[in-house]
Amino acid sequence: MSKRTEMINAFYDPHREDIRLEKSRHGQLEYLTTMHYIHKLIPKNSSVLEIGAGTGRYSIALAKEGHSVTAVELSHRNLALLQEHAQGIDDLISFQGDALDLSRLDDNSFDATLVLGPMYHLYEHRDQLQALSEAIRVTKPGGTIITAFLSIHAIMYNDYLQNNFRIGVRENFTENFHVRHFTEQLFTGFYIDEFEELFSGLPVEHLTTVASDGILELAEMTQSFSMSDEDFEIFTGYHLHNCEKREYLGSSSHLLHICKKTERKTL
Repeated sequence: MSKRTEMINAFYDPHREDIRLEKSRHGQLEYLTTMHYIHKLIPKNSSVLEIGAGTGRYSIALAKEGHSVTAVELSHRNLALLQEHAQGIDDLISFQGDALDLSRLDDNSFDATLVLGPMYHLYEHRDQLQALSEAIRVTKPGGTIITAFLSIHAIMYNDYLQNNFRIGVRENFTENFHVRHFTEQLFTGFYIDEFEELFSGLPVEHLTTVASDGILELAEMTQSFSMSDEDFEIFTGYHLHNCEKREYLGSSSHLLHICKKTERKTL
């Protein structure tokens, strides 16, 4: 077992990933935003692959909506919860697997592929490209690929702004402020243009990059933060109107890269 896999299992075994998208306003907004784009871009009754499916929040919802879903999850704990929650749900199969190796899945098999977690935990450039290439390989030409990633700015604000920002800079950047990706950080972040550049040379057409949760994660760290259901509904409308604007992206903790597979072969 790789060090990366050991760290992921150690983190998610006690972690309540099954309620992450429910217990906070930023989690709720992340889910609503992601589902908004899934509904917008993926036709009904599609074959959908979710890589890094967690405890199945998206996979189960999409299967219930009529999609044929295959869910792949690396964490044993998350997979067990997914399979428990999915009992009795038709058109959902799941198995333990790594985003770096989808060899049990055929080329051009899925109408849409969701990569909503693996890029948080891939530190080597070659592994990042391998995961994206595998996701693209198994997607049909013309199919949609939605990939989640973390903003390096969000890591700096959420983890270090109220602690020791100097340590955060030293750990996460080189002297020239290039982002450092290293296994011990567990979660790795990207500059937005850096992440988009990963797809350069791959057989995809970039459609858009989306802010998933805006500034809410940072806001919720303040003790005085409170948002009523009415205000959250208004904020959600504001967020969805602005979430593709470049000036808005940098304030978001979680982001989505959305592209379409083209006919070109992977380089």
